[in-house]
Amino acid sequence: MTEPNALLTLKHVTKRFPGVVAVDGVSLEVRPGEVHALLGENGAGKTTLVSLLYGLYPPDAGEIFWQGRPVRIRSPQEAIRLGIGLVPQHPLLVRAHTVLENLALGMPRGFLFPTRGLESRIAELTRHYGFRFDPHAPVWQLSEGEKQRVEIVRALLQGARLLVLDEPTSVLTPQEARELFKVIRRMRAEGEAVIFISHKLDEVLEVADRISVLRKGRLVGTIAREEADKAELARMMVGRQVSFERRKPPAQPGEVVLELTEVHAASDRGLPALRGVDLRVRAGEILGLAGVAGSGQRELVEVVTGLRRPERGEARVLGRAPWSRQRARIAHIPEDRRRQGVAGGLDLAENLILHDYARPPFARGPLIDRRAVYAFAREQVARYRIDPPDPHTPARLLSGGNLQKLILARELHGEPPLIVAVHPTYGLDVGATELVHELLIEQSRGGAAVLLVSEDLDEVLALADRVAVIQGGRIVGEVPAEAADRERIGLWMAGVEA
Repeated sequence: MTEPNALLTLKHVTKRFPGVVAVDGVSLEVRPGEVHALLGENGAGKTTLVSLLYGLYPPDAGEIFWQGRPVRIRSPQEAIRLGIGLVPQHPLLVRAHTVLENLALGMPRGFLFPTRGLESRIAELTRHYGFRFDPHAPVWQLSEGEKQRVEIVRALLQGARLLVLDEPTSVLTPQEARELFKVIRRMRAEGEAVIFISHKLDEVLEVADRISVLRKGRLVGTIAREEADKAELARMMVGRQVSFERRKPPAQPGEVVLELTEVHAASDRGLPALRGVDLRVRAGEILGLAGVAGSGQRELVEVVTGLRRPERGEARVLGRAPWSRQRARIAHIPEDRRRQGVAGGLDLAENLILHDYARPPFARGPLIDRRAVYAFAREQVARYRIDPPDPHTPARLLSGGNLQKLILARELHGEPPLIVAVHPTYGLDVGATELVHELLIEQSRGGAAVLLVSEDLDEVLALADRVAVIQGGRIVGEVPAEAADRERIGLWMAGVEA
């Protein structure tokens, strides 16, 4: 029997892939008028579970019930027909089309005039939920928060009674996150259900009614928000106590390691991306660069790491241009781990020596000393808690969290003077996040200059000694971390004078 008041019920649902049980006998219910949070480490099975609900995979065992009736969800279209809507972590919108045209895609409209009659329905929904966006604006002009609202409106237009939000605040300013929470509460008050997937425990405790925790594909437990706290949720997720206190010794800044002076650069489309950026990072400090997506961070990181030459101005690392052959090595923790961070076809050990394969102890003349390589890899795997621990494992098979540990192990080896960390904990669970934060603090207090680029304001405020905000390709504000005000920084990020 299913829970009589449940909207969605899973009973002993299992999904296997070659070599792994991604979802292992999971049973849970989501009730009408409930915000049900789903927590778990990277690789715990959250994404697979959502894929089962949205018809992207069939379960290998178990049953799914919708309003008490057993159902088989064979495709996203069937999920939508039932009333399940998915708002993905990265909005799936056609940038060149308007909001109205994007919302018309997939709707049962006429072929010749697909947007006819749709605009009034959009206006009604946006008024009801307090959304603000121009339906005639092209998507490329929208902020990340506006794109997310468009995805929510799309799901509601399709009749969603259960809305699945996957990491919904990962690219939002604090103000945009608060607006999203208002919408979630409004939906809950009207009897709709929300599955809220996030790694941010504070947000889960703020918005959820009940919280289910997955670990290694299994359901560890479901608890009411009133019975939960951060420490208990983290313990359930990773199976051990996790410290949320960052014992960060005071910075003792030394010489200037990175210096940008009046740097101008264009985007790949030829549009201005950096407009006269001045920035300095000293040895022994962490400079946190905050900003919403598309504010010029990518181009700035490429200039700093030597991947892009500025059109005007100068970029110097220890007094030399970063693309100089004689430059000191820059540790680069890139935004895209799989495409920029590793060579997926090489194994874990080979990826760990990409910078050093031609130098001792890994090189013996023209040959690579495989014994030395794999001995080094085993040491790094143990130190950085990479799983699986076999150094022969192909990098492409690692989860996102373990890929990030591999990249950190490689990039931090040899005490680099400058570390450029771009969204270093994006999508990571609390255990992996704890390790990354500890490593960055350790490196900075050991004398490295750290440029931390993140859209997560909590992370910036937790780690940085100074906070700078980039908006529209310019540095619009800079404050010491101890004087940083969340509201003021959030307004800077949104392009509002504070």
